[in-house]
Amino acid sequence: MSTAPTGRTGAPSVSVVICVYTEDRWGDILAAVASVRDQSYPALETLLVVDHNPALLRRLAKAYGDDAWDTSQVPEAMEEGAEPHRIRVLANAGRRGLSAGRNTGIAASSGEVVAFLDDDAVAERDWLLHFAEGYADPRVMAVGGRTQPVWASRRRPAWFPEEFDWIVGCTYRGLPPGKVAVRNVLGGNASFRRSALEAVGGFASGIGRDGHRLPLGGEETELCIRLTRALPDAVLLIDDRSVIHHRVPEVRERFRYFGTRAYAEGLSKALVASSVGARAGLESERRYTTRVLPAGVARGVRDALLGRPGGAGRAGAIVAGVFAAAGGYALGSLRARRGGGRFAVAALGPATELPACEGAEV
Repeated sequence: MSTAPTGRTGAPSVSVVICVYTEDRWGDILAAVASVRDQSYPALETLLVVDHNPALLRRLAKAYGDDAWDTSQVPEAMEEGAEPHRIRVLANAGRRGLSAGRNTGIAASSGEVVAFLDDDAVAERDWLLHFAEGYADPRVMAVGGRTQPVWASRRRPAWFPEEFDWIVGCTYRGLPPGKVAVRNVLGGNASFRRSALEAVGGFASGIGRDGHRLPLGGEETELCIRLTRALPDAVLLIDDRSVIHHRVPEVRERFRYFGTRAYAEGLSKALVASSVGARAGLESERRYTTRVLPAGVARGVRDALLGRPGGAGRAGAIVAGVFAAAGGYALGSLRARRGGGRFAVAALGPATELPACEGAEV
């Protein structure tokens, strides 16, 4: 039986959107859906949005389909009149990429709150409960959580600095602990009020990952900055009790990926800055580069002097990551000035207005 968020009798309904794109993650996708199904605070529905992959769409439709209902909810919840958890399979109705996929999920969802979970992550049992608690305050428009890496090699590479865990989509050293207000939440473990998403038109297209280009990011940063500009009283939170475990494949444990992803992040930040201005787009990054990273280098050098494994590698990786990101930012800024960094914000309408190919119709 679900527990109502502390201090609120009318707990918000939550839709969970999981964007998927490859059959290579089939087992991960099933595990992600199962972790949503097992939440202590039940989701209203899970929407699997398939990014232009007909084979995966058909396979998921067969596995779940539009008539897939989770009947495993406890009897008490059913006696209270709660509908069972519905699993829906949709096709991305927009251009290829994560932003359009998320917008498809938002428009097709029904919950007062829309939560996002990566397709290669599993959520802890109270993930949605702590999200829901955050919305007891009507000023709160977004709540994010903590993402922990699950390394394919079973342990963190000795050279890989925690300050750069964002490289693999995880919470990094330097973020404040506890339940705190932030500039932006991290997209793979986040939730938003539907009204806030509708107010800003959803995620921008032309930024973030699309499955073909460099591993870009930044779409949630850009969205959150637009959100707080449109709603000046909005509060955005991270609650580190809302935990997910994100799988890190072996290829992402390599330094080559580290450098490529850092470079791509620089490109992304340039796109964000061109949209919302450098002051807002880089506010958090300035503190990160002037305080968090120098402290990380100092720790690495100290560990190296004390003979601890990986210290020199971590210090070197931080320096290399900064230079790679700076190079990407410089090139991205140049492209933006020449008009190559434009992207658009799609207006979100009611779910019925956004065509989506659901599983039963495949």
